[in-house]
Amino acid sequence: MTETDSILEKAERYLRSADLLAKDGDFESSVSRTYYAMFYAAEAVLLAKNMSSSSHKGVIAAFGEHFVKTGIFPKEMGRELNRAFEKRQMGDYGHTLLLTKDEAEKMLQNGRKFVDKITKYFTKKNGKHTGDE
Repeated sequence: MTETDSILEKAERYLRSADLLAKDGDFESSVSRTYYAMFYAAEAVLLAKNMSSSSHKGVIAAFGEHFVKTGIFPKEMGRELNRAFEKRQMGDYGHTLLLTKDEAEKMLQNGRKFVDKITKYFTKKNGKHTGDE
């Protein structure tokens, strides 16, 4: 198993956790897990191009610069990753703002699309991931 395979599996696991948390009514934690799933997927594509960053904002910026601005992924993916980061910040560090069920469910839906598109980026005809693309 490659490192990108491992990272993408972690992203999928985080999406499953986000779904369970949303069903349990813990919308802030659900949003956080969804963001991290998207973050890990973005890290995986950066890693595949021998790039990395030591910060969340660095990963988001590098993803935008090398994958969105170049047309590899649509602009909406860059916007969704930024939105997810902002919502995660509110949910993790805000004391008065509570995220709603609708926000958590929409973020989870968008997170799934984000991770799916990145997973498909790695998918070859035989259905295996590879970090060599």
